Amino acid sequence: MIRSPVLLSKFLPNHKNVLPSTQMLCQGWYNTRRNIHEDVIQKDYPYFFRVLESLPKNRSLAFAYGSGVFKQAGKAWTKNSMSDFIIATPDPVTWHAQNLELNPHHYPTTIRLLGPKFISYLQTNFGAKIYFNTLIPFEDGLIKYGVISTSDLMADLENWTTLYVSGRLHKPVNILEQDQSLPELRLGLASNLTSALHASLLGLPEKFTPEELYLQLAGLSYSGDLRMLVGEDKNKVQNIVSAQMSLFEG
Repeated sequence: MIRSPVLLSKFLPNHKNVLPSTQMLCQGWYNTRRNIHEDVIQKDYPYFFRVLESLPKNRSLAFAYGSGVFKQAGKAWTKNSMSDFIIATPDPVTWHAQNLELNPHHYPTTIRLLGPKFISYLQTNFGAKIYFNTLIPFEDGLIKYGVISTSDLMADLENWTTLYVSGRLHKPVNILEQDQSLPELRLGLASNLTSALHASLLGLPEKFTPEELYLQLAGLSYSGDLRMLVGEDKNKVQNIVSAQMSLFEG
């Protein structure tokens, strides 16, 4: 658990949109996002830990997500399905140096030759400040993993600097590892959920259904995402919510 349960009334005192049943609904979603061990629908749970075992340690947070982990409407797991991971580390240079020794084939040749300092520079100075290795064969499937520094993760959780990793955590994820010695990480994860709930309630009418709330929550990180205009499935948010209602409900 990130921290002990906190009533929504503490976050949203006297908020007219929060009827008693709605408050219970919101609390259910909040608790689900805080649960470290969610049921896995698409792939067996030990598979994710075997992936982590093949990568360097020194991780403050690691979680699995996406259609290769949780079911999406119209998508079934196949050998070509990709399981997605995000890993936070306090020392990206050392992490990439170790990974280059363990898994050099995960990196494109040019990137590999430029070394861990250059990879870390790319990661921490551009885009969402996360570096991805993708389309990596692992056992009977494919994996993709992104590496982000713990400090950049904290900034995104608390301030939504890019809303990339923080937005991913608004939707169902399997948190595989979390450094319990970092109270600021626990608080950052909780703060991110609280902010998401506040933002979603502002976009809803006085009365709304559970599905409408979950659509707002799942869609926050896609707001302004140009991929939703070109190339991305226009029904992606609906597909996520439709197939994962039980995970949103908690």
